[in-house]
Amino acid sequence: MNVKGEKILTNPVWVVIIAVFCNILWGSAFPFVKIGYELFQITTSVSDKLLFAGVRFFLSGVMLLVGYLLIYRKLPSLHKDNIQNVVSLGIVQTTFQYIFFYIGLSNTTSTNGSIVNSTNVFLSAILAHFVYTNDKMTLRKWVGCVIGFCGVIFVTLGQGSTRFSLDGEGFIMIAGLMFAVGSVISKKATKKDESWVVTAYNLTLGGGILILAGIMCGGSLHEITLHGSMVLLYLALLSAISFTLWTMLLTYNNIGKICIYNFVIPVSGTLLSGLVLHENILKLRYLISLICVCTGIFIVNSVKHDKIPK
Repeated sequence: MNVKGEKILTNPVWVVIIAVFCNILWGSAFPFVKIGYELFQITTSVSDKLLFAGVRFFLSGVMLLVGYLLIYRKLPSLHKDNIQNVVSLGIVQTTFQYIFFYIGLSNTTSTNGSIVNSTNVFLSAILAHFVYTNDKMTLRKWVGCVIGFCGVIFVTLGQGSTRFSLDGEGFIMIAGLMFAVGSVISKKATKKDESWVVTAYNLTLGGGILILAGIMCGGSLHEITLHGSMVLLYLALLSAISFTLWTMLLTYNNIGKICIYNFVIPVSGTLLSGLVLHENILKLRYLISLICVCTGIFIVNSVKHDKIPK
């Protein structure tokens, strides 16, 4: 990364813009995954969902590898002492996270899943507190996180039961932990190789394992159409873009500062579901949630951060 690129990725304004953009992309995945399930005639089968997710992330990785090949006329290579980090990242952040997430989501309501999934923000900040000496949790951060999480709760009020189950909400919490651990591994891996390269191999490996898991469990994509392929292509593209930009942000910024923006995902997912799926979103709780989330982001982002942890 050149000096100009580093300045952009450490500029507070650009950090907010890029982080929010990434999370809006991830939020858009919710309605488009639902559309994809319908177009590919994916049932409640976990293996079908794992296969669908695997194809999505594998395509994302291939897109990045092909892009690198077209620009540099060669496939990217990893430092030998960094291969273990990248392999671990692919297994933890892509494979394990989405195995636990999709199994957990199949055993709980979407409401409970949305609430519990947001715990990855807290887990990332708390994990960073123990891993890095200058990324500590403070009272101000706690206040910002609590207010932001209240926004997530508001957006899901009145949508179902809050009953907890180990293989439902419990698995989604484990998926959140995988995301948090993956953020730490990603930060370590990008110190030796470019974010683009690390993300490409992360998605390709993790997606490939998901494909194998889905096939071995009897999964299949029952109906392949042009519309379905376009949706899958969009999902793959948004993953390639968002994961690359997110990895770049993690390279030059504290994990606790960046991961707070994950609060945008359930809010943007809800708003885009209204636009794409024509769901009724004209309710007071959506406005309250947006105010809470934006306030939480402002409070956490207004904290003075030290240099990135080494």
